Amino acid sequence: MQRRPIVVTAVAVAATAAAVAFTLPSLAGTEATSEAPAASKSDGGLSPDLLAAMKRDLGWDSEQAAARLARAEWAGGVSATLAAQTGADFGGAWLAEDGNTLKVAVTDSSVSDVVKKAGAVPVLVKRSEAWLDGVKSTLDEVKKASEDVTGWYVDVATNKVVVVATSKSAGQAFAEAADVPAGSVTVKVNKAQPKPLVDIRGADPYFINLDGGQARCSIGFSVEGGFVTAGHCGAEGTETTDPDGVEQGTVEFSVFPGDADMGFVATNDNFTPRAVVNDFNNNELPVAGNTEAPVGAAVCRSGSTTGTFCGTILAKNQTVRYPEGAVTGLTRTDVCAEGGDSGGPWLSGDQAQGVTSGGSGDCTVGGETFFQPVNEILAAQNLTLVTTEGDAEETAPPAEEGAEGAEGGDEAAAACDSFPIQGEAAIKKAGQAVAQPNGGSFRARAGTHTACLQVPDGADFDLALQKANNRGTFRTVAEATGDQVKELSFTGRAGTYRYVIVSNSGTGTYSLGFNVA
Repeated sequence: MQRRPIVVTAVAVAATAAAVAFTLPSLAGTEATSEAPAASKSDGGLSPDLLAAMKRDLGWDSEQAAARLARAEWAGGVSATLAAQTGADFGGAWLAEDGNTLKVAVTDSSVSDVVKKAGAVPVLVKRSEAWLDGVKSTLDEVKKASEDVTGWYVDVATNKVVVVATSKSAGQAFAEAADVPAGSVTVKVNKAQPKPLVDIRGADPYFINLDGGQARCSIGFSVEGGFVTAGHCGAEGTETTDPDGVEQGTVEFSVFPGDADMGFVATNDNFTPRAVVNDFNNNELPVAGNTEAPVGAAVCRSGSTTGTFCGTILAKNQTVRYPEGAVTGLTRTDVCAEGGDSGGPWLSGDQAQGVTSGGSGDCTVGGETFFQPVNEILAAQNLTLVTTEGDAEETAPPAEEGAEGAEGGDEAAAACDSFPIQGEAAIKKAGQAVAQPNGGSFRARAGTHTACLQVPDGADFDLALQKANNRGTFRTVAEATGDQVKELSFTGRAGTYRYVIVSNSGTGTYSLGFNVA
């Protein structure tokens, strides 16, 4: 039987380890080594159709669009590195309106030189991103809120949490009920009521079977074994078919509402995943990777109702209140969308960003749309994105499979040289445990954590990566033990992390390198 290709068609959407306590002294800081590249002046090999959409929606010519997309991809990597490096002092990162200047908020001026060396501009603020995330989490815990409150998110540029409501009084009442610190929250008045972009109608691809009929859904991005899509695009166990009625697959994973709007459909052998997005103008847009773009970056989405539209990433980690319930962790944009666009893919250049969740407004008068970050879906299900590069963007091995180190000596020291963040500190007595970075923790996007610990001769140190839970306590998600060099790799969802180095025996100065990609 002929295999059918799975194209990212963006067609439509559906109906309805234990905590460990340590004494954590401050550690020496580390230095960034990344230099900011000059903005590209070529089209970067980008699809001319995507560039045309950006020109229509953002007013940029091909050179400007290519330059901004190249800068955004660079900024995404640098932001993640600086978030890890500055740890508890990190206040968030965003591209300025010029599309070229990467601003990084920090709560301690002593780390400003690290930010500058990375090619970014430091902005001194009062509140760290982790602290603001804590305020947002407090708002998430409010069980009863007026229907006039439609969402809330951390705005790194203003260093506050924004509550979105149809009236200022409703937003203020919600913040007061949560008893969050005064001055940390501001209210944005918006009369729109966001909703999942649902469109139930026949004769459109692809379909899920529901009680009382069929609903049209969307393919988000191709992954090995199937495709990712919105969680409200079918409950687990739902069977799917293609537009011709051919059996396609089964929804194996679905979350909606709650802490995500994500889903995964496992397809049968009749379908071949492809690394392209249909722009509904007889063109295919390539998918080359999944580097997360920062706030302020340009982003485009595709959907069967309206085609391809572009705009700007406005905020991340937003909680949105839909009629079906609140969803956390969504990315807010000023891109328009309409019913039937839900579940479709979002691209920054050729880098996959997410799948459409919902929004308000339309493409005649404008509006705002939220998407579920694709890296969260990949991390949650250990999925592999199919890309045009020929090498799929792999998720890392599970925590239990963290790699062990190589032999010691000069060869061992060289093994850690490839890690961009290098820090050294001394453990002065056996049994001591210290944390990096700087005795604290760091906020990380969804992605792959890699680390390398070089242990002094004669000492036995272990390395652990820990993630904070909703109660603020940490649990170990990956660890490396054994030889003089410890290396680990772990793919996880966005959250607050820290590295802990524990001396089983011996003392001395260790060297730790780590990154998130």
